Amino acid sequence: VRIAGRIRRKAMTVAAIASLAAAAMAPAAPAFAQDAFPSKPIRLIVGYPPGGSNDIVARIVAVPLSQILGQQVIVENKPGASGVIASTHVSKADPDGYNLLLSSASALVIAPHLMPKKPFDVTKDLVSIGTLGWTPETIVTGPSLNVKDFREFMELAKTREITISSSGNGGLPHLTIELLKQAAGGSKIMHVPYKGAGPAVSDTLAGHVDAVTMDLPAVISFVREGKLKAMAVTSDKRIDFLPEVPTAREQGLPSFSSVNWFGVFAPGGTPDAVVAKIHAAMNQLVQDPKIKEQLTRVAVVPQSSATSKEFADFVAQENLRWADVAKKSGATMD
Repeated sequence: VRIAGRIRRKAMTVAAIASLAAAAMAPAAPAFAQDAFPSKPIRLIVGYPPGGSNDIVARIVAVPLSQILGQQVIVENKPGASGVIASTHVSKADPDGYNLLLSSASALVIAPHLMPKKPFDVTKDLVSIGTLGWTPETIVTGPSLNVKDFREFMELAKTREITISSSGNGGLPHLTIELLKQAAGGSKIMHVPYKGAGPAVSDTLAGHVDAVTMDLPAVISFVREGKLKAMAVTSDKRIDFLPEVPTAREQGLPSFSSVNWFGVFAPGGTPDAVVAKIHAAMNQLVQDPKIKEQLTRVAVVPQSSATSKEFADFVAQENLRWADVAKKSGATMD
């Protein structure tokens, strides 16, 4: 009996020690899990079909990002609603770093403001990790419009209706046209939305609409071939790979600016250590000369953010800016 009692007391003592040890180790477990990130493949979700600028950028960076992080980065397309479906999906995913979003201005700081009810708040429901690059919008004319430059284009728009196509309602090209209307004042510019960049460019080439406003990657080949004429790029300065095309700022609209930036985001609540690891990997790949060359080849200017906070502050500013443009224009997704 005495032996049995001693065994029971010893067992209880061992159990108590084990419990205390487990309790002491518990707080360290999340930190350990973050240090081990990533321990499985990462999904990089894109809100547009294959072939678009977001998808192209995602596929350029996926392989080198995999090599830097030591786990496969898989590009997954979830198209719909100008990228909002993918953004909403990631905003509701587990905040562990394994569901990332590669997206741009259209889906994050424009389309939500054109909906009756915002599906997510980019400043609260998503964590801005970092940027990869940007490209300007380009105002391009087709054969139906015989103007020599952007100034003449804008003067003509005061005297007659000019149709400008875009890839659809709710994207940056759409709001760039609305911004152009606001900046010009009194112009007779009419937005003609299409279902995608391809049809918009095709109808401009055919002369069914006067002009098209689009991300530069969608039109640069036609401009270089002389099939379309670039009136202006909407960046603050000229683009190195299309240096002959002046900015809208140079041609009478000194404050006009509209660029489509590409960044990576995680669900809100993702641990800082995980965000920092992904941000560092992104900055490393953007500095790679081979990646820079690949991005430049598709008319994207490579650019990294010094910190995730710097990028988050930029996104917040963009969100406020485009919310104001959307409100003044009265534009909707319909």
